[in-house]
Amino acid sequence: MADSNTFTPVPLNKARVIITGGSSGIGLEAAIQYAMSGVPKILLNGRNEERGQAAKQVVLNEMPDCDVDFIAADVNEIAGAQAVAARAKEKFGGVDILVNSMGSDQKPELFHNIPIEEIDATVRRLTGVMQMCHCVQPMMREQGGGAIVNIASDAAKFATPGEAAIGAVMAGIVMFTRTLAMEGKRDGIRANALTPSIVQGTRTYERVMSPGFSSKLFDKAIKAAALGVVQPEEVAPMIVFVTSPAAAKMTGQAISINGGISAG
Repeated sequence: MADSNTFTPVPLNKARVIITGGSSGIGLEAAIQYAMSGVPKILLNGRNEERGQAAKQVVLNEMPDCDVDFIAADVNEIAGAQAVAARAKEKFGGVDILVNSMGSDQKPELFHNIPIEEIDATVRRLTGVMQMCHCVQPMMREQGGGAIVNIASDAAKFATPGEAAIGAVMAGIVMFTRTLAMEGKRDGIRANALTPSIVQGTRTYERVMSPGFSSKLFDKAIKAAALGVVQPEEVAPMIVFVTSPAAAKMTGQAISINGGISAG
């Protein structure tokens, strides 16, 4: 067990990063900004091989010297999460930073209108986050530290009609992250959550803005974003910051970036 008083965070120019949900949206933008910040090794994960390889090339186009890899796996499945962690161990020798940015296929809907089969599919978002953290923790403990950031949403903080199941999962991600932070601090492992609201330029945005209850809900949210609707490139810098040595004393926090839609 590392002495938290003597733990020295790994500088970004020596860090090994895993990004789940890294083939598009916030995850891909985080990969680009990590590479531009000097991170030498990045493992992207997503479920679609073609989209993942395209994302890998986008990062390489920005920073050709970065060692970028992609693995197609569903981290909501135990075997998928284990495969991602094993690839990082095999290719990079370990992991210093884990970013869980995977989305889901569900969109807001009144709970009584949701097919019962979708409940389990929604909850699996939390399962995936927990499984990935469980798989990388042994490596982080062995090397004496690491940083984790889990992407949830403002639904974790505010009860919103249409987000009963989604909000429960997002609140679960936030509380899991906070508790993980309290458990991991003695090993030099920090964990924080980001809770954006609607983010343009993502597959989630396209899904929730399709006609129906969901688009009506988020039309109101967009009008409340007096500072402007958030873009992936405005979330990614916070991901990089909270996992960097500059935030070495920061853990257990849930940070909203939402253009003024809410405060909490």
